[in-house]
Amino acid sequence: MQNVQSQYEIATFAGGCFWCMVQPFDEQPGIIKVVSGYTGGHKDNPTYKEVCSETTGHYEAVQITFDPTIYPYSKLLNIFWRQIDPTDSEGQFHDKGHSYQTVIFYHNDEQKQLAEQSKKDLEMSCRFSKPIVTAILPAATFYPAEDYHQDYYKKNAFRYKLYRKGSGRDDFIKKHWKDESKDMELKQRLTPIQYEVTQNNGTEPPFQNEYWNNKKEGIYVDIISGEPLFTSKDKYDSGCGWPSFTKPLNEDLIKEEMDVSHNMVRTEVRSKAADSHLGHVFEDGPIETGGLRYCINSASLKFISKEDLEKEGYGEFLYLFDE
Repeated sequence: MQNVQSQYEIATFAGGCFWCMVQPFDEQPGIIKVVSGYTGGHKDNPTYKEVCSETTGHYEAVQITFDPTIYPYSKLLNIFWRQIDPTDSEGQFHDKGHSYQTVIFYHNDEQKQLAEQSKKDLEMSCRFSKPIVTAILPAATFYPAEDYHQDYYKKNAFRYKLYRKGSGRDDFIKKHWKDESKDMELKQRLTPIQYEVTQNNGTEPPFQNEYWNNKKEGIYVDIISGEPLFTSKDKYDSGCGWPSFTKPLNEDLIKEEMDVSHNMVRTEVRSKAADSHLGHVFEDGPIETGGLRYCINSASLKFISKEDLEKEGYGEFLYLFDE
């Protein structure tokens, strides 16, 4: 075990509120642990209150123990840049102050060189219209934060999502890290309402959409990826004005996420393959079928009639309509 541990390395990043900097790294292979804490200041063992008072010189940061043979430092840098606003010299999003500024703390010369090169690459990409101000500094003593700050995204999932959304971090990331070529292709291929719904989490008008009262037999596929998502066998009239289904055709092809927009708490439904917004799922569906109502935007779907399944490449689903 000692030989395995000896190959582990440490990376340290300050990216604003450390609550938001754990999950992106924690989800990757080769990450051994991610610890929230304080570094770069002049006071030993500072408390959260002291760091927030901006009197200790510390930054909120995360320290990552990782296996570079599985997940190299260069990939950690890519994740880091995609979590922050590197042009904000005053802090991050609605958190302002020295302790919320962004820093890459290097632990050796190789990390320093990789960090500097990644910063140059980002500057040359012209992704941002303002200068990149994230500092690159030698690592200093790292002090783990209080226990209640560790793995905050797991312990307080609702407040964590609410905080990320309210701070503006999620919207910033989505805006600045789009795949531009893919986004342009989607804008050309989709109608304005299809793009707005699938890419911007929009909602089409009730009773004024293509499939809300469609009674034909067939399946509904993802408008972007073509993955089969729902079937007319599970569609019913819920009276809401949008296509409603009691269940997905294949649960492995959709994902559910907490949605705290519009001062509500809802469960969003997204397609796994295209990561496009589909709609929401509610617990007011027919009791006899499990009580769920998948309320889905027509704009996120394409209907394939029973008669066209074979021609459109979905012949394997003909069995659903055998009498």
